[in-house]
Amino acid sequence: MLCIQHSSTDPYFNIATDEFIFKHIDEDVFMLWQNDNAIIVGKHQNALAEINVEYVKKKGIHVVRRLSGGGAVYHDMGNLNFSFTHTGTDSSKMVDFRKYTQPIIDVLQSLGVEATFEGRNDLMIKGKKFSGNAEHVIGKKVLHHGTLLFSSEMRDISGALKINPLKYKDRAIKSVPKRVTNIVDHLGTPITLENFREKIMEHVLSRFENAKMYSFTENDLQRIQKIRDEKYATWDWNFGYSPKYDFSQGVRTKGGTIEVHLNADRGIITAVKILGDYFHLRPVEDFESQLVGCPHEENALREKLRKIEPEKYFKDIGVDDLLTTFF
Repeated sequence: MLCIQHSSTDPYFNIATDEFIFKHIDEDVFMLWQNDNAIIVGKHQNALAEINVEYVKKKGIHVVRRLSGGGAVYHDMGNLNFSFTHTGTDSSKMVDFRKYTQPIIDVLQSLGVEATFEGRNDLMIKGKKFSGNAEHVIGKKVLHHGTLLFSSEMRDISGALKINPLKYKDRAIKSVPKRVTNIVDHLGTPITLENFREKIMEHVLSRFENAKMYSFTENDLQRIQKIRDEKYATWDWNFGYSPKYDFSQGVRTKGGTIEVHLNADRGIITAVKILGDYFHLRPVEDFESQLVGCPHEENALREKLRKIEPEKYFKDIGVDDLLTTFF
């Protein structure tokens, strides 16, 4: 097994790294890594439905879709992530959350922390979640990755992921909020995150036969960068991959109330209806039809609205007014 202490904190690069070790390194791999300020959504989730758009925008939080299923999680520098890849002989036994989380439990219990595996894929301390885990399987190979809340900012976790459940209706998998906790709050003897990281790596090196340290080569890093740039840093993957969904929201403006009701497929608007007590200057149907085919994404919509010039259709309602209703 190759053991990697990954130094990058770029969320796009790191999720690309997960794909690289899974698809392009033949040996089994264990990797520890951190993301700075990111929401990582499950492969089958509607990204917009999982995030508090205004909070994410204000805080400059990256939104990245991963390869595996499961729910959305918030990453900051108080969170440590771990990944395993493994090639087996029986594809039916590839999904095994307990197997890949046991080393983490071992280390925590050695530190006097009562960590347990509970439910489908969570690690808990006294009824509170500190680790969510997900897996992706192709053939006889599995990628398992998990989060470890060590000293994360809890206000950012709740703020970034909080969303009005009435805002969206879709058939994507929704994240289920649970009470969470930081590992640091349960340590009898305080240690740093870096110390914790070292203890996990030492344990994995001693537990797995033929485990050895590995550093990415320049060629590895170039290939990861290519995956990052062409896939994980793109709107098409992070938002356009979302399933069909309906979106509705209303706001008050100087020109009256506006309600936007739209349908989207893979992040592209397929139908839109604008209701409210506003006064129109031209047929609103003509305005609505011009939005069909536009990505449900802020910059694309802003550019489209500027070209359409909403002031010609709505009295005292401009681009910024309308843009607010779309997110």
